[in-house]
Amino acid sequence: MNKKILSLALLVSLSGLATAQQETIEKRFKEKEAIGHFTYLASDELMGRDPARPEMALAYDYIAKYLKKYKAQPIPGADGYFQNIPFRLSQPPKTGELMMGDSKFTQGEELLVLDGEAATGSYEVVDLGFGLEEDFAGKDVKGKVVITNVGAPDQMSPAALFALGRSKTARAQEAGAVALVERFNIPSIPWQLVANYLNRPTMGIDQGESSNLPYLWVKDVENTLSKGISEGKVKNIQLNVEGKVNTKIEGKNVMAWIEGTDPELKDEYLLLSAHYDHVGVGTPDAEGDSIYNGARDNAVGTVAVMNAAKYFAKNPPKRSIILALWTAEEKGLLGSAYFAENPLIPLDKIIYNLNIDNGGYNDTEVITVIGLGRTSSDPLISQAVTEFGLEAIADPSPEQGLYDRSDNVNFARKGIPAPTFSLGFRAFDDEINKYYHKPGDQVDNFDLNYAVKYWKSYIRAAELIANDPSKPKWVAGDKYEQASKELYGDQ
Repeated sequence: MNKKILSLALLVSLSGLATAQQETIEKRFKEKEAIGHFTYLASDELMGRDPARPEMALAYDYIAKYLKKYKAQPIPGADGYFQNIPFRLSQPPKTGELMMGDSKFTQGEELLVLDGEAATGSYEVVDLGFGLEEDFAGKDVKGKVVITNVGAPDQMSPAALFALGRSKTARAQEAGAVALVERFNIPSIPWQLVANYLNRPTMGIDQGESSNLPYLWVKDVENTLSKGISEGKVKNIQLNVEGKVNTKIEGKNVMAWIEGTDPELKDEYLLLSAHYDHVGVGTPDAEGDSIYNGARDNAVGTVAVMNAAKYFAKNPPKRSIILALWTAEEKGLLGSAYFAENPLIPLDKIIYNLNIDNGGYNDTEVITVIGLGRTSSDPLISQAVTEFGLEAIADPSPEQGLYDRSDNVNFARKGIPAPTFSLGFRAFDDEINKYYHKPGDQVDNFDLNYAVKYWKSYIRAAELIANDPSKPKWVAGDKYEQASKELYGDQ
């Protein structure tokens, strides 16, 4: 009987604590201020927050100003509230042609020159499979063109293709190659979609000398080039790339931290993140609006992290908090990728990443968590959103590959449990596509009552995870579980 009474008392006590913490969030949350942030970041003044445009400075300076005002601290090793990133904006060439055997490839049609300097001449080709480190081992590629498949056998997401491409160009340049050509042979991704997206100025991380190496994709869905090389029918390649212009741009992740209160747990970090860039200025809609304001994608998420900074600076949890607003997510998850490779906090000290990214919403009764069902912290996220009258649901559109299309994946690959806390949607339908990467994605058509619930739920979820004595883990058998063991050791 006494045990039952004790258990009941503990349950009542925990329930009361949860209510008190929820009430603290309600009390400290300044709705008008949050909506003001939202309105400014998605305003025409910022011209769609394109990292290649000068107005991007207005966005990152604004965010940094408020992180400082809220008394979140700069991370040691950062440039104040910034992690500076060397970007490179690469324009399509005026002329881009590639000839191999009887096949001719033309820029924008069957060929995409993604980066590098101009190049003209005839070169011997070397086929190196997927171009992984072991594929280069012992191969003489000096003065030759390296041909590979895009991606890797188990890495075919768009983010992986670009990340691996950067590694391959560095490897090829170091080995003395004159160019890297990747065969695009993924039947599930239409080449025309890829060509339309990439036959325009593209941004990447400047890798110094290796960024000067010509880097091209050719359409080869049928693997005819691979067959031609292996059969000895194709031995040389003729390149003609002229009029290539590359521009250096300094990008900025906006970052800060808040020290935890527990003597032991404060050495562990919860990473709260969202990308603050969008796609800038583009094709006008029927009303003539050409500014892609990105209220849903992802000003609403940026404000969530800013709100969290203000709350946790005054109500620090047991674990420490990293606040990260990534740049250039829309350019290929570049800001988060840069931090993942150049971390200001050791990655094995980051126990969880509660990321935010959004396309839109079609159900204001739910929060859609991309990755729900994959980590041990799921119940805490569900509890948090329930406290604010919402329901957490898992990704209803796995065919979209959303988990691998946002910044969280750069940390998941390292082994860090990393879901994305998204606006509520039950299908990636016309209601989503009406605003997704469209000029119509604005604050004036956003349900602000829902936005407030969303922001509060995010803070509460972060608070529960940061105070939980158990370290988050991947569900057994998850594809990132092994990476986690390598990062943290067997736990």
